[in-house]
Amino acid sequence: MNEQTSNETTSFIEQIFPNVDWGQMWEATYETLYMTALSTVFTFIFGLVIGLLLFLTAPHNLWANRIVHFLTGAFVNIFRSIPFIILIILLIPFTKLIFGSIRGANAALPALIIGAAPFYARMVLIALREIDKGVIEAAKSMGAKTSTIIWKVLIPESRPALISGITVTSVALVGYTAMAGVIGAGGLGHLAFLYGFQRNRPDVTLVATIIILFIVFFIQWLGDTISAKVDKR
Repeated sequence: MNEQTSNETTSFIEQIFPNVDWGQMWEATYETLYMTALSTVFTFIFGLVIGLLLFLTAPHNLWANRIVHFLTGAFVNIFRSIPFIILIILLIPFTKLIFGSIRGANAALPALIIGAAPFYARMVLIALREIDKGVIEAAKSMGAKTSTIIWKVLIPESRPALISGITVTSVALVGYTAMAGVIGAGGLGHLAFLYGFQRNRPDVTLVATIIILFIVFFIQWLGDTISAKVDKR
């Protein structure tokens, strides 16, 4: 009975989505998850470093330096302003130099990271600016080193905002992977465009879109849950 029910369910799904190759769909899902996860990790690291540098080199802060602050801010503003699809094209020579190709999941990583890290850096800067200056001054008055202030004051105090920021950035990265897929990076975007849109198979595009939505909802839920747990206010 169970086997019959399973066969009927499979038959029903095949009738609704006749053009969907499920093996191909799961492989594309894995590629999207791979690109999103890896680029999120590197975006968090680079974005946090750049955001801290922006904050610390600002006037009246620990490493106050106008030139470094200006150059870092210019870098962030430039790469944050370039549309992602154009950034991918601009980075083609760099991507070829690293991976020898512009196709595949790995080839999308440079554009994903360079496109998202400046965006996250701004969110880090906003989170750090929300910290009560009295807490930082208290740590300085007790003779705390800059490294101690960073790891014991700045990051712990801004942790909920940092997590919320990387959650928003991760959701944006899912969208970026879809755009990268259009030019051959693989993933659900590539599948939806090449095998769905170009071949007039709307069921393929629909299933790919639904899976992307599930990924986005899961990332948002996970980020909100973690942020709520670390928020001690």
